[in-house]
Amino acid sequence: MKTAKQLLILAGGQGTRLKTVCGNLPKPLIPIGEVSLLEHQIRLAKRNGYTSIWLLVYYGADQIQKTLGKGEELGVQLNYYQEKTPLGTAGAVLQLWDHLADEFMVMYGDTMINLDLQRFENYHHQHQADATLFVHPNDHPFDSDLIETDANDRILAFHNRPHSPGIFRQNLVNAALYLIKKKALKPWKKNKKFLDFGKDLFPELLKKEAFLQAYRSPEYIKDIGTPERYQKVCQEYNTKVIEKASLSHLQPAVFLDRDGTLNEDRMEGITHHEQLFLLPTVAEAIQKLNHHGIRTLVITNQPVIAKGFCSETDVQMIHNKLETLLGQNHAFLDRIYFCPHHPEKGFPGERTELKIPCSCRKPNIGMVEQAIEQFHIDRKKSWFIGDTTTDIQTAKNAQIKSILIQTGQAGHDKKYSVKPNFTFGSLLEAVEFIIQQN
Repeated sequence: MKTAKQLLILAGGQGTRLKTVCGNLPKPLIPIGEVSLLEHQIRLAKRNGYTSIWLLVYYGADQIQKTLGKGEELGVQLNYYQEKTPLGTAGAVLQLWDHLADEFMVMYGDTMINLDLQRFENYHHQHQADATLFVHPNDHPFDSDLIETDANDRILAFHNRPHSPGIFRQNLVNAALYLIKKKALKPWKKNKKFLDFGKDLFPELLKKEAFLQAYRSPEYIKDIGTPERYQKVCQEYNTKVIEKASLSHLQPAVFLDRDGTLNEDRMEGITHHEQLFLLPTVAEAIQKLNHHGIRTLVITNQPVIAKGFCSETDVQMIHNKLETLLGQNHAFLDRIYFCPHHPEKGFPGERTELKIPCSCRKPNIGMVEQAIEQFHIDRKKSWFIGDTTTDIQTAKNAQIKSILIQTGQAGHDKKYSVKPNFTFGSLLEAVEFIIQQN
């Protein structure tokens, strides 16, 4: 008989900051629509095959157990573990050592979630990681715990808040959803101390050279820890933003050029983060796309790498600054794709291994196709916005509607004899039009 997949939900929070909203109600029982937050999580788990569920409770334990019982009505088996003394997120899980499956999922009881858990699980098994963490960008990275990854999304470091001014990091946030192999936690089997996953256990695993993988996804996972965040989650539930967020559904997207579209263009290319400056109203435009559940995907040629003008590390820092500047204005990009190649030779210090024809350099559509697969994009509901005829030709090749904006080169490059579907003066004007169409 196949063993039921195991989920642990950390449901012990008191919700002190939500007292004005829920009174003495335990935070996991706060309503989202007609159903409690915890029941939303259990229903999601059940739809994805997780029927063996442990609820780790503390505050309001009796009320939670009385409300949900043993889970029969929800089609799952609920087990309860009540902490006597709070030991942190990881500390609580380790108290269940004898009950843990060889592999288990951890979910936090103060997060509203709608995502394709099976897709997450498949990714974890594909990479054979000791633990896979669900990560995503958010609109407040400046006060979030951030994760640093390599080009293959292997986790390199954890950068906990507060963050020093002037340091630019990836907008990748630990979203508090994990798939973990039990054997990776064996050194802490007898732990009785306070231990947090993000601040303590995962950094210690990295020191022991454990393999931690990041699963980057735009799907919906937000905490409801403050009245403002709770109100926003309820609004997004009522407007169906949450319902449409799972990658089990096709997603609308806006593909964005970088230089001349998001930031000021430099004819010789941007080779250092100090050269990057956002164009006016760009952050506002991206924020509008974020709020309407439209994926934001940057598709940019960066031949400065092949020419030897800068390195991949330099480009990553440029993108870190781009994400930081947007984050300071409560906006975010779902992913940045860049092509490092360039076919023409003859530059001093050029990198010969990158001086090749490729499928990713625009107007080829390798980056677009990669994004479509990773984000389950609906071409019919998606757009490509840029300031050059190369961008418009890319859109045509990818069979996506195009918009030329009159910033940057404003289409005067004339590399391709192609016309956009629409033309607007700025990214903000283009985005407002797209939102009306959707």
